[in-house]
Amino acid sequence: MVKFNGSDYVLASTCIHPMKATSNGLWQKDSPIDFSFPLLVIQILIVLILTRSLAFLLRPLRQPRVIAEIIGGILLGPSALGRNQNYMRHLFPKQSITVLETFADFGLLFFLFMVGLELDLTAIRRVGKQSLAVAVAGMCLPFVAGVGVSFVLRATVAKGTDFGPFLVFMGVAMSITAFPVLARILAERKLLTTDVGQMAMSAAAVNDVTAWILLALAVALSGSNTSPTVAIWVLLCGAAFVVVMFVAVKPLMSYIGNMTPENEQIPEVIICIVLGMTLVAGFCTEIIGIHSIFGAFVFGLVIPKDGTFATSLIEKLEDFISCLLLPLYFVASGLKTNVATISSAQSWGLLVLVIAVACFGKIFGTFLVSQYYTRNVRKSLAIGILMNTKGLVELIVLNIGKDRGVLNDEVFAILVLMALVTTFMTTPLVMALYKPARNIVPYTRRKLANDKSKESLRIMTCVHSIKNVPAMINLTETMRGADKRTLRLYMLHLMELTERSSAILMVQRARRDGRPFWDEGGAARTDQIVVAYETFGPLSKVTVRPMTAISRFDDMHEDICGSAEEKRAAILILPFHKQLRFDGTLESSHPEFRSVNRKVLQNAPCSVGILIDRGVWGSMQIAPSNVDHKAVVLFFGGPDDREALAVGIRMAEHPGVKLHIIRYTADLDIPDVPLAFSTQTTPEGFTVRRSGAASSHYFASLEINPAQERAMDEEAISQARKMVKEPPEAPEGGSPRITSNCSYEEIEITDFQDAVSGVGSSGSYHLILVGRSRRASPLLSVLVSRRHPEYSELGPVGDVLTSSTCTASVLVVQQYDPTSATLPKLNDTSKSDKLEKQEPPTKELSNSRRAVLPSDSPV
Repeated sequence: MVKFNGSDYVLASTCIHPMKATSNGLWQKDSPIDFSFPLLVIQILIVLILTRSLAFLLRPLRQPRVIAEIIGGILLGPSALGRNQNYMRHLFPKQSITVLETFADFGLLFFLFMVGLELDLTAIRRVGKQSLAVAVAGMCLPFVAGVGVSFVLRATVAKGTDFGPFLVFMGVAMSITAFPVLARILAERKLLTTDVGQMAMSAAAVNDVTAWILLALAVALSGSNTSPTVAIWVLLCGAAFVVVMFVAVKPLMSYIGNMTPENEQIPEVIICIVLGMTLVAGFCTEIIGIHSIFGAFVFGLVIPKDGTFATSLIEKLEDFISCLLLPLYFVASGLKTNVATISSAQSWGLLVLVIAVACFGKIFGTFLVSQYYTRNVRKSLAIGILMNTKGLVELIVLNIGKDRGVLNDEVFAILVLMALVTTFMTTPLVMALYKPARNIVPYTRRKLANDKSKESLRIMTCVHSIKNVPAMINLTETMRGADKRTLRLYMLHLMELTERSSAILMVQRARRDGRPFWDEGGAARTDQIVVAYETFGPLSKVTVRPMTAISRFDDMHEDICGSAEEKRAAILILPFHKQLRFDGTLESSHPEFRSVNRKVLQNAPCSVGILIDRGVWGSMQIAPSNVDHKAVVLFFGGPDDREALAVGIRMAEHPGVKLHIIRYTADLDIPDVPLAFSTQTTPEGFTVRRSGAASSHYFASLEINPAQERAMDEEAISQARKMVKEPPEAPEGGSPRITSNCSYEEIEITDFQDAVSGVGSSGSYHLILVGRSRRASPLLSVLVSRRHPEYSELGPVGDVLTSSTCTASVLVVQQYDPTSATLPKLNDTSKSDKLEKQEPPTKELSNSRRAVLPSDSPV
């Protein structure tokens, strides 16, 4: 009660009562959202659902996940959903904000520790003059531009702010580059280890460290005590902390890292020590008056980067921190962002000005220096745009400025939108400007049929996991032929590029010039898959080169096809996307690999084989002297069957392989163009022929001489017959004619499915070789005219052999065809069905080609 003008007045005060941690449950009439822990769980779930949904929607635009998280935070705040007071009062009440921000800062603390783990100061010290010059230009010009903009903002929407701290915060906000976000963009675009990517990453690392130093200066200047003496003491204590960390703590962490065995789990006690010291480092800088994240960042820097210690620490932390805790920081930031404060024409003009100055200062400054060194406009612009990436690091700077009272609501909203726009524009502009060129050496040995090359045979095998390795090695052993010295084997381990930070470190080790490469001395040699292949090499006297392709599934085929062409492979072997179960059926381990296989079949620079492994060779590698395999080739005719036959003949040269060749014939009057075909025409005017009105099989059709095709089939069979030596006394009937390692017979077929599945279920063979039959023979076209395939990428014969009754492994072969890349493709089957009723005139292509194939049966 107070007296005013002789009267007594009671002053009402509003207190925010703290929330209890847990409720007694609904049965006790307690609402969960009135208690801090259940409410925090609900908030986390809302954040995860919204940000992951936005990330999924933005995936076609190739945007990093941080964009979805920034937008999600803004939508949950007062800019959108927060306009509803009931929503804010129940889901994000003021009492819960402290708990939310505490968890968000806890996640941010360990995230900055992981950022420090990713930065290698030794590599930064080795940065060349080019990268250092790019870093300096990319820091100085935008910093000066940011200081210039700060004068405009202080004269309009930021009146009354402290002059010194505001200038420094604006300069840092304009000049900073988000190192983690940049690394993610470069990895997804396969630019991380190109000239452009390496220069951008090196410059960004220098930029990042410099920005944190400047931010520490800004934080010291923006304390509640404006005395210069206090700011100086804060800076001196911060410098002393850094010295202690590098002089005393770094040797200790090197000793701990050396104690950790290679390729083994880090002991729990070491994990506890590291996590505890991260918290202590953050606590020390908090006491000094800088911010807890600086201590965690510096501690991450002093962790040794040699070996796998740093990577193992990141793998331990990244899922929990990046997926669960870090998104809360974006919500805490979004709750402070009110886009509605940018309401006047002046404010929107200032937003455009800030974005323009930020882009101009960063891109132009970097472009000038890059152009001086590279003399390439596209490369220089790409480096400038990449260096303009903001993201999470920008939000950290802005939130610290907001919490310290340096930035008001309107300036904060303007700078958050600036960070969002500059990061959003990075990926599309870089994709439009720059794509690394591949210097491919032309070569001719791209298939095995009619192969007369004297060059060494080069085979590339792809594996998804250690489960694929024994089958691939044993298959390669059988394919090496008579001359062991001329086989080169390239192993490509296919791995998905995830959102994890450790994936970036793996990409850096597994790529060179943007492509997979073989690291003779790197950490990848300790991988089980690499060890298995390198053991096979000396044992079988085969040159082995292991590689790793870390890509997103939607463009993994580019790595596979590019590597096959770069290594001049004659045949590329892929594992089927399904693996054998105990009951004999096939289960899908990674459905996305099916799409990868289809794209490889469409774009392969050589012949392709898809291996359905049923484990008939066992789960172990077989020594060359112990090989005892029985293989059979099912021959219907056509180029793919001829390629399968060529693979089989090469296998028959191995002393441990017995090959049987079955040629199917039919006592039918089959026209050159079977009547079972239905003719369709695409909107572009290309002809598509479908094998039967009720079938889903499509076959490519070229205007070639049918008699010439039959002659090529006969020539291939005659080459196979040469391997069959006539025994002294032929069996009754004269068929089959048996030799020591190769036999041949002709079978008149009446029922396609029974004939093929009978071979698969007979148990007489370890491996069945079939052609994919893209350009099937007239016989096969009629036989499968009423079949609906489940796996069109395997062709009609391979599709039958996926049945659980088949006990043999199957290799489906597609012959390299240089004309297939130019053939038009239908996007989906449903469109083709609609075209079935139309029969406009056929549009002829060059070289008398006709169209052919939907995307699910790729050419």
